Amino acid sequence: MIRAAKPCDHQAIEEVWLLASLQAHDFISAAFWWQQQAALRARYLPSAEIWVCEREQAVQGFVALVDDYLVALFVRPDCQQQGIGRALLDFAKHLRGQLSVRMYCENDIAINFYLKQDFLVMEEGTDIASGQPELYLRFSAIGHAAPPSIWPDT
Repeated sequence: MIRAAKPCDHQAIEEVWLLASLQAHDFISAAFWWQQQAALRARYLPSAEIWVCEREQAVQGFVALVDDYLVALFVRPDCQQQGIGRALLDFAKHLRGQLSVRMYCENDIAINFYLKQDFLVMEEGTDIASGQPELYLRFSAIGHAAPPSIWPDT
């Protein structure tokens, strides 16, 4: 089930974020991700609109939005390849109609995921915090089929 995050979900969201970040970004030191937890708590959790995918009373993934910017989309590593990421992204597309996201260039799996979901690469740059090259991708629902009006349990 996809639902709005509650304050009691914050610890689970942080855990999903850290585990998935360490796995997806193995080209960046683990220490970097441990240090970024403070920014997650201080900046993103309070200011982002966060939706979680919950199964069996456990948060298995989440999507975080600030306006039309997709701040984060993460799924627990042991829950990946089950359609959770796609369901969360489809939900975010339905909420916004237009989305933008930044991806590290070395994160081929994520880049391919977004390209398959009709995102287009708009520009290249460098992430200030990590110094890593990144891509800026954008999605627009204009010209795409309307998403389903009822979201099934995921």
